[in-house]
Amino acid sequence: MPKSALLREHIQALIEANLTPHDRLPTERALAEQFSVNRLTVRQVLQRLEREGLIYRTQGSGTFVAEPHVAKSLELTSFTADMIGRGLKPGSRLIGATIESAGDKVGYALEISPRASVVRIDRVRTGDGSPMCVERSYHPEELVPGILRKPLTGSLYELLSGDYGIVFDRASQTISASVLTEAEAEMLDCAPFSAALQVTRKVQDVRGRKVEYATSTYRGDRYSFDFNIYRSIKA
Repeated sequence: MPKSALLREHIQALIEANLTPHDRLPTERALAEQFSVNRLTVRQVLQRLEREGLIYRTQGSGTFVAEPHVAKSLELTSFTADMIGRGLKPGSRLIGATIESAGDKVGYALEISPRASVVRIDRVRTGDGSPMCVERSYHPEELVPGILRKPLTGSLYELLSGDYGIVFDRASQTISASVLTEAEAEMLDCAPFSAALQVTRKVQDVRGRKVEYATSTYRGDRYSFDFNIYRSIKA
């Protein structure tokens, strides 16, 4: 087995057996000496592990174990249910909640007039206290009267279902690569322009009404999405 592959296996085993998130790894020099490879090889292995989200490097400080990724399957579930299903304690920090005009973009997404009123809710979503994503959701105000007087730090899906009788049916979702703005990075406790996942979702209820248009920006080093892909019978 090539020495670079042995080095990679050693680092992964070290992380799994002895280290926790934010623990420091051995230096490049120490790894190079231990495995009798040059520092360029060590650097290349560390770069691959960093791209895969297993480690992160801070200039002048060293290399550290990254927070584990949270894998999310593509199902119509709330963030709260998703976190619970993965053994994490869900949480939210409310940034703001207002009523405003839908405008062209949101009105088109919700299939309502641009002049119609919508409820906009901005939150930071957390798992075990660690920030996972910045979320902005819009809901037609006529479907959720008085929602701003209700607690907005729990599951909005449970609130919409329990208090407003909304029965969810389906959603369309778009996932794209992005980078964090300075404001998003501050809320997510990481460096500006870090890699991120931008998720846009439109949710429909069983009556065919668009009940939510949401955009969520996830930390790229803590979140991933799982896909099940099936072979077409005609293929």
